[in-house]
Amino acid sequence: MPYGEIAKQYTKEQVAKRKAALKLAREIQKKTDLLIKKYLNNPRLKAAGASISFTTKQAIEYAKCADDPLYFIERYVKIVNLDQGLIPIKLYPKQKEMIELVHKNQKAILKAARQVGKTTTIGVGYILWYILFNSDKKVGILANKEDTAQEILNRLRVAYCNLPLWIQQGVIDGGWNKTSIELENGSGVLAASTSSSAIRGWSINFLYLDEFAHVPPNVANEFFASVYPTISSGKTTKMVITSTPKGLNMFYAIYRGSELKPGEKGYNGFANASYDWTVVPWRDQKWADEQLAIFGEELFEQEYMCEFHGSSGTLISGKFLRNMAWLTPLEKKMNTKPGIEDYKLLIYQRPDPKHTYLVSVDTSHGKELDDSAFVVIDITEAPYRIVARFADNSISPYLYPQVVVQIAKHYNNAWVLAENNDVGDKVIHIITQDLEYENVIYTTDYRGGKLVGDIGGKTAGVRTTPKVKRQGCMILKTLIESTQLIVEDYSIIEQFGTFIMRPNKTYAADDGKRDDLVMTLVIFAWLTSQDYFKSLADIDFRKRIFEDKNKVIEQELPPAPTLPKVYETKIPGLPQNYFKDQGVIWEIVGQPNDDGAIGPDDLWENPKADEMWENMPDTIFNTDKSVLPRDEDKD
Repeated sequence: MPYGEIAKQYTKEQVAKRKAALKLAREIQKKTDLLIKKYLNNPRLKAAGASISFTTKQAIEYAKCADDPLYFIERYVKIVNLDQGLIPIKLYPKQKEMIELVHKNQKAILKAARQVGKTTTIGVGYILWYILFNSDKKVGILANKEDTAQEILNRLRVAYCNLPLWIQQGVIDGGWNKTSIELENGSGVLAASTSSSAIRGWSINFLYLDEFAHVPPNVANEFFASVYPTISSGKTTKMVITSTPKGLNMFYAIYRGSELKPGEKGYNGFANASYDWTVVPWRDQKWADEQLAIFGEELFEQEYMCEFHGSSGTLISGKFLRNMAWLTPLEKKMNTKPGIEDYKLLIYQRPDPKHTYLVSVDTSHGKELDDSAFVVIDITEAPYRIVARFADNSISPYLYPQVVVQIAKHYNNAWVLAENNDVGDKVIHIITQDLEYENVIYTTDYRGGKLVGDIGGKTAGVRTTPKVKRQGCMILKTLIESTQLIVEDYSIIEQFGTFIMRPNKTYAADDGKRDDLVMTLVIFAWLTSQDYFKSLADIDFRKRIFEDKNKVIEQELPPAPTLPKVYETKIPGLPQNYFKDQGVIWEIVGQPNDDGAIGPDDLWENPKADEMWENMPDTIFNTDKSVLPRDEDKD
């Protein structure tokens, strides 16, 4: 209260006495502080085990601080201001709202504009309160860079050193260093960069992730998969994520999930809040106009308006990307990293026996660089829908085809369209030759382009030429933005957010990003422009293809005999169900038709029987039953 206000309530004598009493109290406190054991002789740090006697007023103050983090922060926390030096923190209304949000919720996510005070409020003020007034609580401060996390910890240490000694917890031996603080009440703080190994060895009760949108996607995804299940399983643990938006990444995914209502698919239970530039009281429209002129509209919207944007120049429009929603998979399979949720195969819909599916395949070298990836698409009718997807950057090109074929068979013997560039040629060769999978799409060169056909085509799979990629990208954009292809997988949507026009005028992943899943959709989109594609979901068409293939095989086999009354034909030296026709031994395994005749479906060729015929005519042969395909013309 200003002196003038005090003067109105008290006489000069009373004011003078009050001042003298305060001065005396400060002198006594200084002498008392000198008697308190210090940490490494630092006069501003109380050592563990130091004894201290509270005055009645201090005891009351301590209780108030323990009950109310806002009271403690505004009354006792000091920060370094660039213009004014060390000053008490002054929270504006929205900063108080941040503290209330974090204090009342187990999980919270905040998107915040530049310089709105989120790190000071939570990373310094609230965490300082948390470790002082809670016993045996460990806090992890993780940021996109280790230096950033340590800078937050340094600011917290400055605030700690400027607390009264009577409110401090003693620092244990070795508990005050560059990356951590450990106090005598069992609480402490660890600062590190965001990685799956950053907090190894610490049982974290409160995890604070600062600038999470700026963590590389592969690191963020692996970190969240490994750490989140442990943190979220506790009943009193806390997780707080803050960041300025940057792209459509894990931070974006969590924030989008927090905006849903409980019970809706994708709802994740995070409390959320958004703080744009307007929450800072002294900022006005003139200030905003200056920043807009400096940063440009798109960057200003991201950095100061907290709007999510993909990389600039994305294939799919930013507006459409922001509205794409993803689902939680029905099943997750093929986890190759024990202890970490790193599932390679995600299933969104199980196969419907009446539906037709296509597997679009992209291959990498399996050296933990790019992913070998495929998507399973329901092509029964438009809109087409992704029902499963696979991505793995370590699987061998020799093992990968087995996964493709296994999933293709699971989805009703789905069609397979595989890129045959580079190592992809090995993969498609194994699929067609070694694994003998038949439902493979073939292509042939035609007038400078590609045409699709079945087994009669020239090459299994498709070579992704610049022309094929260009056509595929344009068609994919149309399919996605007209909702004729439904994509509900988070990783694919994330890759769309960084799939941009490169300087060479072709679409590809932004620097440091991946596009393998998107490329499976590019070659699928190209396929949809082919006349052949329109017939793939046609059951009668598939039957005709199967029959045509059988005819090709049949031409390479000996012709089946036509015996109108085979059961009336007596063959000396053999049981009645064996006979010889044009030098080929046959066994009758079916039943005669109504007229007593048999057809080719009732016969099995015995390729070893010629030799047995000459040497052991009375032997009942163990027939090698290589089925002879149906010849419709001979029924």
